Amino acid sequence: MLQFTGFAQPAFLYLLLIIPLMIVWYWFRHNERNADIKLSSTEGFSDDKKTYKQILIHGLFALRLLAVGALIVALARPQSSRSSQDVNIEGIDIVMALDLSGTMLAEDFKPNRLEAAKDVASKFIDGRQNDRIGLVVFSGKSFTQCPLTIDHAVLKNLFKGLKNGMIEDGTAIGNGLATAISRIKDSKAVSKVIILLTDGINNMGEVDPLTAAEIAKIYGIRIYTVGVGTYGEAPYPFQTPFGIQYQNIKVEIDENLLKQISKETNGKYFRATDNKKLAEIYAEIDKLEKSKIDVLMHSHKKEEFFPWALLAGFLLILEIALRNTLFRTIP
Repeated sequence: MLQFTGFAQPAFLYLLLIIPLMIVWYWFRHNERNADIKLSSTEGFSDDKKTYKQILIHGLFALRLLAVGALIVALARPQSSRSSQDVNIEGIDIVMALDLSGTMLAEDFKPNRLEAAKDVASKFIDGRQNDRIGLVVFSGKSFTQCPLTIDHAVLKNLFKGLKNGMIEDGTAIGNGLATAISRIKDSKAVSKVIILLTDGINNMGEVDPLTAAEIAKIYGIRIYTVGVGTYGEAPYPFQTPFGIQYQNIKVEIDENLLKQISKETNGKYFRATDNKKLAEIYAEIDKLEKSKIDVLMHSHKKEEFFPWALLAGFLLILEIALRNTLFRTIP
């Protein structure tokens, strides 16, 4: 799109000061040309009215002023430019591995750990417009809920459908990592990241979590681990014949394991104790993993004086033509 960018020779615009001088000159010259006739009475001219030619003849001078103004603007060489840009985005591929085990229903987060994790993760996805993101879920086993995709609307809808009981209960952290690694290892992205969120201790699965971390390191995958749960005990809803009853359960997170996994892959471990802290953790990961965007600007200037010169010439010719035809006067 063309946009006006200024004048190449703006000093010529000072010549526009000639226009008010021309107006003053025209006014004095017009008054001097009025004949003075001494009469004993002006009664015979009282009904005299000016014709349209007498009124419009001043329009000739207006045409000349416009012609001079357009010519001066043309001399100042107005210019426009067309700008474009080449954008090179080096995106980041992210796989989110989410624990769906039964303890994720504990209500030290509101409304519970699982729903809080889903909500914060969805907001995190909203801020990663240039990145492909996938979703792996695990408890006693693991599976891919969504492969790497740029269609974040679909991904967020899949997040909404996550619930405890989709998979055999337990906490197979190694399996969750192994599935996430298989989904991202062949990526050509400049950065490959796994965000693992869990609230327990690895107690099931065929893959050792540290072995999975070593494999991730080989493929250049960075793992951020998030331990979810307050310190001490957390209220947990138990289904009984008399309805839901709450009991406090001990919060057990294998922080040493999660720290080792992150350290092995040059990632970082976080501990979330409430909704606010969890949101802060995702915000920090968002800052740590920014897409690289290179923008190369192109600008092409175009001379715009010709239309102004053409307008000046047209107005001047129109004035001359009208002065010698319709508004021709006898000296």
